[in-house]
Amino acid sequence: MAFGGLFSTDIAIDLGTANTLIYVKGKGIILNEPSVVAYHVKDGKRQVLAVGEDAKLMLGRTPGSIEAIRPMREGVIADFDSAEQMIKHFIKKVFKRTTFSKPKIIVCVPHGATPVEKRAIRQSVLSAGARKAGLIAEPIAAAIGAGMPITEPTGSMVVDIGGGTTEVAVLSLGDVVYARSVRIGGDRMDEAIINYLRRNQNMLIGESTAERIKTSIGTARMPDDGRGATLMVRGRDLLNGIPKEIEISQAMVAEALSEPVQAICEAVMVALEATPPDLAADIVDRGVMLTGGGAMLGELDLALREQTGLSISLADQPMSCVALGTGKALEYEKQLRHVIDYDS
Repeated sequence: MAFGGLFSTDIAIDLGTANTLIYVKGKGIILNEPSVVAYHVKDGKRQVLAVGEDAKLMLGRTPGSIEAIRPMREGVIADFDSAEQMIKHFIKKVFKRTTFSKPKIIVCVPHGATPVEKRAIRQSVLSAGARKAGLIAEPIAAAIGAGMPITEPTGSMVVDIGGGTTEVAVLSLGDVVYARSVRIGGDRMDEAIINYLRRNQNMLIGESTAERIKTSIGTARMPDDGRGATLMVRGRDLLNGIPKEIEISQAMVAEALSEPVQAICEAVMVALEATPPDLAADIVDRGVMLTGGGAMLGELDLALREQTGLSISLADQPMSCVALGTGKALEYEKQLRHVIDYDS
């Protein structure tokens, strides 16, 4: 074994809008942190202050000398330098030593990413220290991670709801037959909650509060009793500018989220209409698999079932499906070589 080989460990990265997950070959997922970078700004120069979990705590709470940035927007890189710093930091954290030989890295990208966006992701990964960078389409990675039999000659449908995008794909024989990417995900749901409270309650809340509302009492359907569970929320009163606390119910959250939920349902319907009839018949048999952090929204599977009439199931680990699938593509590279793109 060459000396470099001792330290060379190939990794798979799910570079998400909300979270970045890293899978190390032979070890599984060993890092799951928010995709956030915080800088200290002095005389126009930026110095990295914190990355991941520590930086996320600073979002919306920074003084003038510190800025917290989310380098990923809608599944693709919005801030090139920050993305590179973030990937570098996470790779160092995974290997826990400064001297490691350059790993081979496979990253998942949204199916709808343009060649320019793909090049930006590949470039960031190479600049962060990769020996070779491969890209895999997110819906394929999600389906592999959810344990769907994508290499068989039958149709499988996967709906991956991430922080920035929702990918709806029909797969057969190990490749995408039809895919549609809509730029709606967890972030858009948070925005919808912020806008709803601003319009209906004259109250302004931050992104982290909106996310807490979504994860604790978020639901895609109106509760049966017309009210559901409640949560006390603090924010700023827009009428007199002072902080205030109000109680919000699940019914209010369901109303706030009705638009993004409807958009996800429509994307699934459009995909079903575009699916060849034989594959559509397979999907009726097998149902649809939901993956991604956004799929954990309460009763989203029921809302989709009501719209489509199909059986909808939630993957065992929705948050980590894409990272697991990208990792499996790394482990079984010979069998899955056709879905990994090393040279676009």
